[in-house]
Amino acid sequence: MKNRIIKNIGIVCLCLGVGACTIPTSVQKTENSDTPEAFVNSQDTVNSAKVQWKDFFTDPYLVALIDTALNNNQELNIILREIQITQNEVRARKGEYLPFVDIGAGAGVEKVGRYTSQGANDANTEIKAGEEFPDPLPDFMLGAYASWEVDIWNKLHNAKKSAVFRYLSSIEGKNFMVTHLIAEIANSYFELMALDNQLEIVQQNLTIQTNALEIVKVEKASARVTELAVRRFQAEVLKNQSLQYEIRQKIVEMENRINFLIGRYPQPIQRNSSNFYNLVPSTVYSGIPSQLLTNRPDIRQAEFELAAAKLDINVARAEFYPSLEIKSGVGFRSFNLKYLVTPESMLYSLGGELLAPLVNRNAIRANFNTANAKQVQAVYEYEQRLLNAYIEVVNQMSMISNLEKSYDLKSKQVQALTESIDISTVLFRSARADYMEVLLTQRDALESRFELVETKKQQMNAMVNIYQALGGGWK
Repeated sequence: MKNRIIKNIGIVCLCLGVGACTIPTSVQKTENSDTPEAFVNSQDTVNSAKVQWKDFFTDPYLVALIDTALNNNQELNIILREIQITQNEVRARKGEYLPFVDIGAGAGVEKVGRYTSQGANDANTEIKAGEEFPDPLPDFMLGAYASWEVDIWNKLHNAKKSAVFRYLSSIEGKNFMVTHLIAEIANSYFELMALDNQLEIVQQNLTIQTNALEIVKVEKASARVTELAVRRFQAEVLKNQSLQYEIRQKIVEMENRINFLIGRYPQPIQRNSSNFYNLVPSTVYSGIPSQLLTNRPDIRQAEFELAAAKLDINVARAEFYPSLEIKSGVGFRSFNLKYLVTPESMLYSLGGELLAPLVNRNAIRANFNTANAKQVQAVYEYEQRLLNAYIEVVNQMSMISNLEKSYDLKSKQVQALTESIDISTVLFRSARADYMEVLLTQRDALESRFELVETKKQQMNAMVNIYQALGGGWK
């Protein structure tokens, strides 16, 4: 297990700097691969992740929604508060590294027994000729005290550095949240546009089916078809009338989903769905796999967590060693206020303490073992995020390519089925086609147009997802 940890730490090559990381061997092998699984345009150093989201998304309504979300989203604001918390932790750790200075004042009174050592001495001692100690004895004090733990083993220094890395990690966590939020809003926006077009398709199809129903009724009146044909067409019309209300409900839910993401109460979402079919996914350049290390916020977050975990081990190990603390104090003390601030009432102290745990070090050992376990966790999490990022990019690049081909074929299918509706209607009127052929043709055309809209939505979602997978959108 120890060799495994050393090997993993060697893989990430993370000392105390982010830029010191390298790509695991498994990733390096695929960098020059010519297989379909390798990155598309992997030899091109141009990377779409470097494009700002306002330049990547061109729809003004979508840009306005994202801009609103970055200011109002509650989850993002919660993460911003967490960043403040980690920043305060850095200040606290820095404060521990510096000396602690306190100032204090006090007053009291003491009555001792006459027949005690202190009482007998006070009774037989004069402050000056003819002036005895007061009884009871007042006590006034004013002074400053300082204590400083000398950081012999860099325990405090490493603790402060660990807090800094966690602060940087929280910033990367916020950046990752931003990319996720932008992608979710964009995907929801394109899905909303797809629902609008599906609703329009249903309404257009209802017009066609209503006309077909009227034709079937005329044919029944002339005894060319039976009541069965009329009922079948009526059922189809009713089915699509019901379908449009299902789509309307989905539109309301999707609008409110976007409203929730941008942090506002339900209201209509402005959009232009009429040009949905004309949307063309932006060209995406994946660059080379090693750029994921610098572009993906979640990977950089894991790097900082790994660096912090390594320093935590050093802090935990230093607990086994002796600690040196220097204490000092200076002030005034007197039993009479008029003598308090005088040279004769001045006092000071200076001393050092060297302490080391001797017996019952179980708690320290448990903390050390916990720090070791957390470092192993950080290594595994780094490997997991890197592998996940690489797979996400490969999958999305492959999806973009396949959906482009699929959309072209489905467009031809829709065109053919749309033309077949008119053909089947003409044939039915001339008694050369059965009413079921007309009905099935209309169903197939409706399904194919739905599938075309769904494919276009998947194309746009793939474009958004690959942009997110490459680490874009947080700038």
